[in-house]
Amino acid sequence: MIKILAMPVILMLSMAISGQSPKNYIRYVDPLIGTQKMGHTYPGATVPFGAVQLSPDTDQQPHNVNGVYNKETYKYCAGYQYDDTSIVGFSHTHFSGTGHSDLGDFLIMPTTGKLQLEPGTKEDPSTGFRSRFSHDNETAAAGYYKVLLEDHNILAELTATSRVGVHRYTFPASDQAHIILDLMHGIYNYEGKNVWTFVRVEGDRRVVGYRQTNGWARTRTVYFAMEFSKPFKNYSIKNFAKMEYRGFWRKFNEEDNFPEGAGKQLRAYFDFDTKEGEQIEVKFALSPVSTNGALMNMAAETNGKNFDTVKKEAQAVWNKELGRIDAEMLSDDDKTNFYTALYHTFLSPTEYMDVDGQYKGIDQNVHKATGFTNYTTFSLWDTYRALHPFFNIVQPKRNNDMVRSMMAHYDQSVHKMLPVWSHYANENWCMIGYHSVSVISDAIIKNDIDKEEANRALDAMVQTARTKYYDGLGYYMDLGYVPDDKNSSSVSKTLEYAYDDWAIAQAAQKLGKKDIYDEFIKRSENWRNHWDASIGFMRPKMSDGTFRKEFDPLSTHGQGFIEGNAWNYGLYVPHDPAAMIEMKGGKDKFSAHLDELFTMHLPDEFFAETEDVTREGIIGGYVHGNEPSHHVAYLYNWTNDPWKTQERVRMIMKNQYKPTPDGLGGNDDCGQMSAWYLFSALGFYPVAPGNDQYSLGSPLVKKAVVNLENGKKFTVEAVNQSDKNVYVSSVTLNGKPLNRRYLTHADIMNGGHVVFQMSQEPKK
Repeated sequence: MIKILAMPVILMLSMAISGQSPKNYIRYVDPLIGTQKMGHTYPGATVPFGAVQLSPDTDQQPHNVNGVYNKETYKYCAGYQYDDTSIVGFSHTHFSGTGHSDLGDFLIMPTTGKLQLEPGTKEDPSTGFRSRFSHDNETAAAGYYKVLLEDHNILAELTATSRVGVHRYTFPASDQAHIILDLMHGIYNYEGKNVWTFVRVEGDRRVVGYRQTNGWARTRTVYFAMEFSKPFKNYSIKNFAKMEYRGFWRKFNEEDNFPEGAGKQLRAYFDFDTKEGEQIEVKFALSPVSTNGALMNMAAETNGKNFDTVKKEAQAVWNKELGRIDAEMLSDDDKTNFYTALYHTFLSPTEYMDVDGQYKGIDQNVHKATGFTNYTTFSLWDTYRALHPFFNIVQPKRNNDMVRSMMAHYDQSVHKMLPVWSHYANENWCMIGYHSVSVISDAIIKNDIDKEEANRALDAMVQTARTKYYDGLGYYMDLGYVPDDKNSSSVSKTLEYAYDDWAIAQAAQKLGKKDIYDEFIKRSENWRNHWDASIGFMRPKMSDGTFRKEFDPLSTHGQGFIEGNAWNYGLYVPHDPAAMIEMKGGKDKFSAHLDELFTMHLPDEFFAETEDVTREGIIGGYVHGNEPSHHVAYLYNWTNDPWKTQERVRMIMKNQYKPTPDGLGGNDDCGQMSAWYLFSALGFYPVAPGNDQYSLGSPLVKKAVVNLENGKKFTVEAVNQSDKNVYVSSVTLNGKPLNRRYLTHADIMNGGHVVFQMSQEPKK
């Protein structure tokens, strides 16, 4: 669906002054795409890379029940499920498209009638403060969300700045209007997740406090400041946790207009009298440092601004960011897919500091980001593949700051390691590899980074890659592979360590560090140690040097691979496809192997135990819904059949990306799935981040202008573009034939014009 929105006034004025016709990119963004099934995205209010990601939550499933994992919780990684019919409230922090979760902090819910302080159930919303809603009365757009809460007849609207969520609730006439603040609510909740919460009421409009949790991030503290546009008439803070000891606080009735509360499970409510159609606005600021920091953020970003002003500014910012690429597509559906994907790529990583630069580091001390913006939410096993390379083209300044944020993480790390998967001043160690080195290497190769800074980053990359007690790395360094009887997901780890080592070698080569280059280019060959020529697949190897006897290359469970099988993950040698192809029998045999991958049938039984692989994301045996295969369609470019890359990528774009609530075939994983689409729609893809080449495919755009930060423009044009003309008969760059199967980073960043001549017949 396409939401047509009013053009932000600020943007219209600026365009009018310059005499240009305003372009409204946000009209083609639909944040509901991919919210259902595996998409795990959320509709809500945020600005690009904003710390506040304010969204409705439709349920709160416990992560485990009686110590047993609850599979239902997986559906609520982002808090919102399109198929649900009730909303439990609006919380301020979310992940976009992750396969594991946390956050969901500080849920707010407006209600009327008899006060209810329990959320109730999906089956019977009237048993609590949740409310039914209909998609007919729901609007999701960039920087704005609106829904009618039917049970309470309240119109809820959300918008945001980077650090402040702004709510507007339109109430009916009532002498029993309430706004509930729930500090118990969270995503992936379980008993004991809340370590402590604190609420302090300062006057009749302002509330401050914090929440500390032990979840995916095991020591996470978030501070808040909340301000109402209207004084509340009374309030209460209720502790739902049993307290064995209250000290001398027992002399007070803490649940009757008492101005502070503390405990593990707090909910507060604030009562109002409202007239018909009366609007109450709530500003809710976050800080990683203190309640004073939250108040400072609120003042800096929203002082003197009402809801409408904040909304217009948020949408103007989105329009500016989305305007980094001006794309012409064949259809409105394709244009919706394109700009929704661009929207998704700008949701994370997220800013993580107060307006004065202060933030909490992973050493749990307060630091100050000087000369850069500090970021968090680094889902690096996913995003190193395409998202960060995409940023090196469209957001290089931000990406450099993300590298600096990774270096700050390294400086504060007691392990002296770069981040693996980090958020909110915590390393959660999720997934495998040490892919921050890929992101940093790619930035060093492609961006203008100070040499001293680059050398310091290289030292951090090397130190990370020599940390022997990390996840089988000692075995890898000593044996040349990760042994399956000593460490899980052994083949995946060896393959990814080898690629990361190659990335380190590329940075070392550019910086003239021959000794480091020699060490890591040798390590990058370790992928060969898992190749079993007798069966033609990568295979787990034991510590005694023999291959594991029991092995099924189709299974995604317990076969030495994480979230993949040997058919897909076994093709993960992005840094040396030519050598892998030769090992598999040469170009023609390898091309036939890829053909079989895309056309075979993978029965459900082979991925039944793998949550992150589902039927929606599978084409034949190729799993696009999970990241390890994202480079695979481009491998035909190393064979005699590059036309098959063109055919496959166009098929994948049409099959796996649709402008519907279940429009993604897998988790978006903090923008990686969307970044794959954007690169492929533009006609090229970074198979091996860490070098300057982008493998050519088949563009989906009719024409696209990439507005580069250096002031230049890079234009992609597809002549004779159509849904049938998926093959490329020729390519020119700046009017000259391009007689290679790739573009370079310089080709793009120098500006210029690449033209694909499209055809219905492959050029063989």
